[in-house]
Amino acid sequence: MKEIKVAIAGVGNCASSLIQGLFYYKDVASNDDLVPGLMHNVIGGYKISDLKPVAAFDIDRRKVGKDLSEAILAKPNNTIIFQKDIPNLGVEVKKGPVLDGVASHMGDYDENRSFRVSDGAAINVAKELKNSGAEVLINYMPVGSQQATEYYANACLEAGVGLVNCMPVFIASNPEWEKKFKDKGLPIVGDDIKAQIGATITHRTLAKLFSDRGVKVERTYQLNVGGNTDFLNMKEGEERLKSKRESKSSSVQSQLPVPLAPENIHIGPSDHVPWLNDKKLCFLRLEGRKFGDVPISLELRLDVEDSPNSAGCSIDGIRCCKLGMDRGLSGELTSISSYTMKHPMTQFPDTVAREMLEEFIKGERER
Repeated sequence: MKEIKVAIAGVGNCASSLIQGLFYYKDVASNDDLVPGLMHNVIGGYKISDLKPVAAFDIDRRKVGKDLSEAILAKPNNTIIFQKDIPNLGVEVKKGPVLDGVASHMGDYDENRSFRVSDGAAINVAKELKNSGAEVLINYMPVGSQQATEYYANACLEAGVGLVNCMPVFIASNPEWEKKFKDKGLPIVGDDIKAQIGATITHRTLAKLFSDRGVKVERTYQLNVGGNTDFLNMKEGEERLKSKRESKSSSVQSQLPVPLAPENIHIGPSDHVPWLNDKKLCFLRLEGRKFGDVPISLELRLDVEDSPNSAGCSIDGIRCCKLGMDRGLSGELTSISSYTMKHPMTQFPDTVAREMLEEFIKGERER
C-alpha cells in the first residue's frame, strides 16, 4: 500500500483541520474525484487517507507528551471540530525549540487564548525525523517565526525530508535556501499557503478581473480580523507582520500590469477579536477607473472558518511533494507552489498555475 509519512511542525488549528480531514475522508472511493477542498481525490496514486502522521512537534505543555489525536484538541486550539472520531495515532508530540516561535506578549493573555511553554528540554528534530521515517514535513510555525522555520528547514536538509512551508518565512522562494534543497536532492513547496477560498485568493481574482476587463486599479486594501492564536501572535508589532504583509501584497500585485505604489495598497492582519475563535473576517476594497476615467469601486466581506480553509491545499502540497520525491526532483516544485502558495519563487495567474499543476500531476511537466 502506498503511503506518505508526514511530520508536523506546530500542532495548532491548521494541524487539527488537516488530521480531522484524514479521517473525515478516509472512506472516499478512489473513483470519486470530487472531494471538497482537494484538487483531486487521487494525486500520483495517493489518496488523502494515504497520509500517515509519524512525528509532530510543538512547544505548548498541554500538547507536548500527548498523542497527536489528543493534542489537536488541546487549548489554545479553537477551530471547528468536523470529525469527532479520531483514533489514537501512536504519535507522541515532542517539544521542538522555542526560538522566535512565541511572541513576547503572548504570556499576557489567559491560557485559553495563548501559548504555555513546556518546561521540558527540546529534542533534536532532525534525529526524530530520521527515527520516525518521515518523508515530508509540513511547517505550521506562527507568523514571524523566522528562526524557528529556518531550524525546521535545516532539520529537513539533515534528515533527508521534503518540506511544505505553509508560513510566510521565505524558504522555497529564497534562491539560497532553494539551492540547499536542490543540492540535497529534496523537493520543497512554499511559501505561505493560500486558502481554498480565502482573503488573498479572492483579492487576487478580483484584481485580475479588473485588470483583464481594462480597469485601471488605483487603490486597494484587505483588512483581516480573527480570534485564533495566529491573530493574537501577530499583535506583537509590525516587525512580526513584515513577511506576512510582503507575501500577501506581492501575491495581489502580481496580478496587476503595473504594481501599485506602496501608499495605495494595504493588505494584512488588522486585529484580534477573541470571540471569533478560528473564524476570519476579510474586508476588501478595490478602487479604479474604467472607460472615460469614470470611477468604479468594489467592496466585499468574506466570512470563513480559517484553518479548514487551507487544509485541503496543504494536503495537495504534501502529496505533490511526495510525488516530486518519487520522481527524483529537487528544489522548488514550481507548479504546486504557484497554485497553492501566496509567495512562490515565480508568480503566475491562478488559471495558468492550475494548468501547469495538472500537467505536472500527469507527468507532462517536469515541475
